[in-house]
Amino acid sequence: MGDNNSINKVPPGFRFHPTDEELVVHFLQRKAALLPCHPDVIPDLHLYPYDPWELDGKALGEGKQWYYYSRSENRNTRNGYWKAMGMEESVVNRSSSRRVGIKKYLVFFIGEAEGGGGGGVKTDWIMHEYRLSDSDSSSGTSRSSKRRGHNSKIDYSKWVICRVYERRCSTSDEEDGGMELSCLDEVFLSLDDDDEISNCH
Repeated sequence: MGDNNSINKVPPGFRFHPTDEELVVHFLQRKAALLPCHPDVIPDLHLYPYDPWELDGKALGEGKQWYYYSRSENRNTRNGYWKAMGMEESVVNRSSSRRVGIKKYLVFFIGEAEGGGGGGVKTDWIMHEYRLSDSDSSSGTSRSSKRRGHNSKIDYSKWVICRVYERRCSTSDEEDGGMELSCLDEVFLSLDDDDEISNCH
């Protein structure tokens, strides 16, 4: 699917605040297996060509967070680039205690990335990128290939879900949309300069 010009809305009276496990199990796994998602509210988008402040109206917005499906591995945008922090966190299914996905942390920089990705000016825009674990990617590829036919060039196991938000000085529930911070989130919020981020790799 290409970029969606219209976004399915969350029904009136409901708010979209999924946990990491829910994003992976109820949305990403089903997307990779070509199964319907209910509610079908997260749009397909080649995320990275868009600067984070352009997301409103293109992604599913809830409070001050935006959600996308994406397959693009190009992290350069019109005015900057997303830089991986080198930090990953396992997403675990609580009922089975099995790892079902991986959560990666990225930060947005304005400007062009230099040789080692050290150029540009760091912003307060943060991305959580969710991927399936290797075992789920393999099983998702097998199931989805049967549904779409073997001649398709799209590897649906490569889908990711991206959650983007702008870091605020205040971390009150009212201002951050009630998002729960993990241990790695807390570590990230304590990093204030490029050198500290570089040391995470």
